[in-house]
Amino acid sequence: MSGGAVAAIIGTRPEAIKMAPVLRALNRRGIGCTLLCTGQHPQLDLQGAGMPMGPVVALGLDARGIDADAMCAAIEALASDQLARTGPRLVLVQGDTNSALAGARAAHRLGIAVGHVEAGLRTHDLSDPWPEERNRVEIARIATLHFAPTTAARRALAAERVGGTIIHSGNSGIDALLDTAADVGPVDRAGPPTIMVTVHRRENRGAGVARIGCALRAIAAREDVRFVVPLHPNGQARGEMLTATEGLRGLTTTGPLTYRATVELMLRSHLILTDSGGLQEEAAALGRPLLILRNSTERPEVIESGNALLVGTDPERVATETLRLLRDADAHARMSVPAFPFGEGGASGDERGIAVQRAADQ
Repeated sequence: MSGGAVAAIIGTRPEAIKMAPVLRALNRRGIGCTLLCTGQHPQLDLQGAGMPMGPVVALGLDARGIDADAMCAAIEALASDQLARTGPRLVLVQGDTNSALAGARAAHRLGIAVGHVEAGLRTHDLSDPWPEERNRVEIARIATLHFAPTTAARRALAAERVGGTIIHSGNSGIDALLDTAADVGPVDRAGPPTIMVTVHRRENRGAGVARIGCALRAIAAREDVRFVVPLHPNGQARGEMLTATEGLRGLTTTGPLTYRATVELMLRSHLILTDSGGLQEEAAALGRPLLILRNSTERPEVIESGNALLVGTDPERVATETLRLLRDADAHARMSVPAFPFGEGGASGDERGIAVQRAADQ
């Protein structure tokens, strides 16, 4: 099949990680794919994300100092120009980023079919998180192939009466996770408990990050722990987190980690504090207790499975729940049972490949 029949548009590291297993599966079916990298996250490590070899086009976005809507408009213009020149029959986007929405908009404007990987996740509140909830809802109105990772996601799409075909496809992120965890192998958890902390979401910037910093200081004052904080590529998120944790006892900060290093850190951690969406899926599969530093989540399955708690950013609540999991071995053990509420990987990979092939052949 022609390498130009399918294009995939990504802009961030999580998109690269979750799109890579999809493109590898398509390659096994003989479906070539051109990868368009928007530049939302500059200098993506495609090899580290497990992306297969193939044609890559850098769209060259300069995202410095622009808001979400301006970013979407800029990416849409860049993607439209590239797609008009190459004319794929199907464009794949992943998740809920500005790159995903802009790519879907560009394809739709040109009359190109859109496949949405990780479709149907919802908080049912357009303002929380913003713009992610807005992005995924709008993509659902555009897409003709909806690859829903869970039963709940499939039901949400059906309730919205979206057009096109809904496919319960499994979770490509879990594919990537399990492959990488197997490569990492056993880890050493000797010494004081390690707490992995990641914070980057817009709704937590400013006061939210400051509250999280207060919670970490309260924890450090009561228990001998090691905090490992991988910093986000976004300059504002990185700067705020450095300020909030300055002088924190037991702190190690790092630059953005490779995916393999991230998985290794998760495996070494006693528990994880995060506002990330993807880490909610990964922590459950690895059996790492997780506290969600948000007021809502589009992944309620991880709470229902008992692997995570939604704690927000209130310093007292965050500190209390963290200390409980450090001191109560039974509570920690209950949250440490690996679970797969988001699917065990490519549960319907064949069906996903068949759907893509049919769309690309039209």
